Amino acid sequence: MRALIVYESMYGNTRLVAEAIGRGLAPAEVILVPTNQAAGVDLSQVDLLVVGGPTHVHGMSRPSTRQGAIDAAITPQHTLHLEADAAGSGVREWLASLNGLACRAAAFDTRQEGPILLTGHAAKSISKNLLAAGADVIADATSFLVNKSIALVPGEVRRAEAWGTMLRERSAPGPQHPFTGAITTA
Repeated sequence: MRALIVYESMYGNTRLVAEAIGRGLAPAEVILVPTNQAAGVDLSQVDLLVVGGPTHVHGMSRPSTRQGAIDAAITPQHTLHLEADAAGSGVREWLASLNGLACRAAAFDTRQEGPILLTGHAAKSISKNLLAAGADVIADATSFLVNKSIALVPGEVRRAEAWGTMLRERSAPGPQHPFTGAITTA
């Protein structure tokens, strides 16, 4: 199986989750690509596409929210480390370019811990976009949590690895996976 993980990360948390999901997918062949480098990837050779990004203003990031995250990282009162690819295009723009997907897919996000009503949930929109592009979504849209200090909550990396293992099992050749195709919030 060949898996592609496309992610958008501002402060490194979404990248860490993507890497953990990749470890969980092993021994599958796993390629991790930030969204601003994903345009040139041949998706016809991908069996499983996993897409993730941070939750900004209750959903997927936009150019204005990415700029806000960049601005927040460079203020004197913050000690946030900005990812090298943070200023590039995001998941929203990359997903808009997709159509005719012929692979299984799953969506994840990183979001602040708290009720979804207050924090939002980018993975739900990512999953809907994957479905609209033709992918067979095999898992519920899933969130991995960060705390108020913008650090992953303890246990989230381990949970991401387990989620990757579950995706690998659902993507294995053979009878249709048990997922019904419903999109729910985590």
